[in-house]
Formats: sequence, C-alpha cells, structure tokens
Amino acid sequence: MKKVLSFLIPYRLAVGVALFFTFTELGVELIQPFLMAKIIDDGILAEDLSVVMTWGGIMVGLSLVAFVSGILNSFYAAHASQSTGFAVRSSLFEKVQSFSFSNFSKFPTSSLITRMTNDITQIQNTIFMSLRIMLRAPLLIIGSVIMALLVNVKLALILVVAVPFLILFLITIMRKAGSMFKKVQERLDVVNSVMQENLAGIRLIKAFLRRKHESKRFTKASANLRDRTVSALRLIEIAMPVTLLIMNIGIMAILWFGTFEVQAGGATVGEVVAIINYTMRITAVLSVFSMIIMIFSRFKASAQRIEDVLTTDADLEDTDHSDEKINIVDGKVSFDNVSFTYPGTETKVLQNLSFEVKPGERVAILGATGSGKSTLFQLIPRLYDVDGGRILIDGHDITNMKLNVLRKQIGFVPQEAMLFTGPLKDNIAWGKEDAAMEEIIEAAKHAQIHETIEELPNKYDTLLGQKGVNLSGGQKQRLSIARALVRKPKILLLDDSTSALDVKTEQKLLKALDHYACTTFLITQKMSTTMNADTILLLEDGELSAKGSHEELMAESSLYRKIYESQLGEVM
Repeated sequence: MKKVLSFLIPYRLAVGVALFFTFTELGVELIQPFLMAKIIDDGILAEDLSVVMTWGGIMVGLSLVAFVSGILNSFYAAHASQSTGFAVRSSLFEKVQSFSFSNFSKFPTSSLITRMTNDITQIQNTIFMSLRIMLRAPLLIIGSVIMALLVNVKLALILVVAVPFLILFLITIMRKAGSMFKKVQERLDVVNSVMQENLAGIRLIKAFLRRKHESKRFTKASANLRDRTVSALRLIEIAMPVTLLIMNIGIMAILWFGTFEVQAGGATVGEVVAIINYTMRITAVLSVFSMIIMIFSRFKASAQRIEDVLTTDADLEDTDHSDEKINIVDGKVSFDNVSFTYPGTETKVLQNLSFEVKPGERVAILGATGSGKSTLFQLIPRLYDVDGGRILIDGHDITNMKLNVLRKQIGFVPQEAMLFTGPLKDNIAWGKEDAAMEEIIEAAKHAQIHETIEELPNKYDTLLGQKGVNLSGGQKQRLSIARALVRKPKILLLDDSTSALDVKTEQKLLKALDHYACTTFLITQKMSTTMNADTILLLEDGELSAKGSHEELMAESSLYRKIYESQLGEVM
C-alpha cells in the first residue's frame, strides 16, 4: 500500500487542509457534550437562564463552524482523492505501455481493465472517505474516552474496558475481510473477461446461435462473484450487532452506576449526561465501522493489485550497452542460429534458425500453421528476446540498438488489422505522429486505399468505429499497410496482411512497394505472391526447411513443390 499512498505526496497541501478542517469538526464534536453538562448543572438545575443562553449561544456558534468546516473538508478531500486517482491511473497506464508481450501473459487484459477502473475507484473512495469520515472515527473514539475521563473517571472506566476490546475485534474482522475482498476482485476479473470476449465476438455468437451457452458462462462467472461478495459482506455485517450489543450494555452500566454516583454525590446529572453523550457518539462511530472495514478491506485488496502491476519489471528493455547512435541504414537482416521459446512454455517455436537477407530484398515466408512464421516477425522489432543466437540488422545485434530507434524504422502490419476509433486520417498518421497530409495521401495511394477513401462522404475525415467496424476486411488491411508505409520504414513486415485482397489489388500493392527503399518480409499463403519474391523462406516445425528463389525451391524442395501443386494444380 505504501507505493499507492506515495501518489498522495504531491497533494499533501490539500490533504493537510482537509485534515485541519477534520480536526476542527472533531474538536467541536468533542466539546459539545462537555458544554451540555455545564448547561445542565449550572443553568437548568440552578435555574440560571443566563448560563443556558451563554453556553447555548456558544454551542450554536461552534455548530456553524463545524458546518463550514465540513463543506471545506469535502472540497479538499475530493480534490486530493480525485487527483491521486488520476495520478495512479496515469502511472498504471504508462507502466502497462512499457510491458513486453510476455508481461501480458501474467496480467490478462480483463484484469488490467479492472485494475485501471474498479480498483482505482476503490482507492479514490477510500482516500475521500478517510479524509472526510474514517480518519475522524478513531480520533473521535479516543477523544471521547479522554473527555469522558476528564468529566468523571469512575464512570468513564466502563468505556476504557469496552472500547479496546471492540477495536481488537474489528481489526480481526478487517484482516479477514481483506483477503476475502481480494478474491472478490479476482472474480470481477473473470466476469470482465467473459463480458469482453462476448462483446468482441458478438457476431460469431449470433452466427453460431451460441447465445444460451454464453449466457450460462456469464451467469456462472457472475454467480461466483455474487457468492464471494456475499461471503465477505456477511463477515463484515457480524461486526455491527456485536458492537451495538456491547455498547448498549455499556450505556446501561453507566446509567446504573451513574444513578448511585449522583445519589452519593460522586457525580452530577450533567456529568452522567455528558458521559452518556460521549458513549452514544462512540456507538454511532462504531456502528459505521462495518462500512469502514469494508472500504479499507477493498482498498487493501485493490492497492495490492495495483502495486503488483506497478512493481512488475518490464522484462524487455534497452540493455546497458544499447547505443542510440546505431540506426538502420541499409536494412540487411541476419538470423544467426536463433532459437526461441514463449515464456511459460517448454516447446521451442524456432530452432537454430539461420539466414541472411540483403538490403532491399523482398522475402516471402511460407510454412504450415505453428511453423513459427509470426514468431519470426515478432523477434525482428524485439517484441520478444531470443533464447539463443542473435539477430543482426546491418551487422549490429538488435540488442545493441535502442528500442525506440529500432522500432521507429520498422513498419509492422499484424495479421489482424487493428484500427482505432477516430478520423480515418489519424489512423494512418498513427504510424508517424508528424505526418503531413501529403504523406498520408501518398501512403494511402500506395496501399491501394486512396480511391476508396475518396468515395466516402467525409473522405479522410471519416470517423471509424471501434476496431474499424464500419470497414471491410480488405479495407482494414490496406489502412494498416498505409499506416506502416507512412513512416517510410527501412524494414517492412507484412504478416499475412493481404489475405483479404483480390489478386489484382494485391499485385498493385506489391508493385507500389517498389517506391520504398526497404527490406520487405511477407508472410503469405498465396503462391502468386511467393513466386515474385526475391527470396523464399520455407519454415517447418520452427526450422528452416529451404531457402532460395521460386525456381531454386521448385528444383530442390519437395515440400515447396507440394505447396505449389496444391494451389495451382500444376505438376512440375
């Protein structure tokens, strides 16, 4: 929790002001029963109206002070809590952005969403409630006991015995509730995960008539969340009746012994009323302790979950010997005995892979599903680090290059086109922040999407829905390619990015790539595309089965010939 609470430091002035007004309210609340005792003993019982009016006026004035203090306290408490929540959320998002792909295997997307929304809301609520109410509660209890001792030691001893016992009981409840609410948040992750999958795949669910099945999945996850929450709340609700029972017994004891003390002259009526008043205030505070326990328990669980993310080291960063002066100049790519295994698994995806690609070459990569094609792509921009061997660009080991320098000169088009909500032109310029409109249009033309854009009502200002929902698959792919081309990369990676294009459009696109001085890697299943590549890499079970031009592989590789014959139906 220390790391999360450290985000409060920049707002310590607001916290200090809020606490000042909290103590002002607290002081008024503690002095009022004491003044009430004076009014009863020196005014009402002595039949002195002037005393009643004087101290009554002071009590009204103090009440107004407490009222204004409460308003100002709420203002500054809200400022501190909301600002802290903003800072934590920003830091958390920044941390997630620094994660490598392997880090995301530890924190699923649904869990990260819960942490950046629900968990941070718990932090904000706790800070606000602490500055507004919860911090006052223990101070009011301590202050009431002290004031009661000042009024009458004998009667106050009943509170001295009862209150510590209750506090220990409530602390025990809070500790148990903390672990239970952590499990509640984990169940909330599961609910969010199911909901996220369903919203993303709603078209598939409708097409396969799987609504009932998915409803059952969601109901099951939601029921688990409900059961965990009910268990945690049930534990907390035990606190209130136990607290009220003990405090009511205390009030009865004070009235019983107070009567004897008044008769014996050891206490006045005003003193008994004052101590009863302090006891009632303690009871009122303890009665809301169930809410306080719940909020603090949730805070503890949420703070731990947020700290888990913030303290996780990104396992792929610049090395100590990374040199920002090393740039990609020619685009020569070499794999030197490269092996790779995904984190958390034991099966090698790539094994002893070695090849060299000359600058400006167009390389087609073929292979069955699971042969390691996409993995090879992800290693070039260092989305993962290799387990063995090394990858060289222009003769430099990529681990010696700054990550931002390396990736800024690589155009990467993933297998699944990912577009963002907003203007179409911004989606293309996303590849290069300072791209001019002329550069955006040029990239769109080369990606064979310009004419389609010109036919849209708002052209380049057309707003795209989430993930480009209002575009076809081929249009999404071409926009993704335009995004990569606008940065004029030295190395272009196309991961099966033309699968939704017809042959004619694809050929125009590949011809347009000649305008770019870059080394191009294409993962493709189309033999028509493969045949026009300078070099073909044929992968089989993570190993390089064959390398060469179309003519060379037709002569040397039986596997390549089978692929060729299966697609084109020709026997060589």
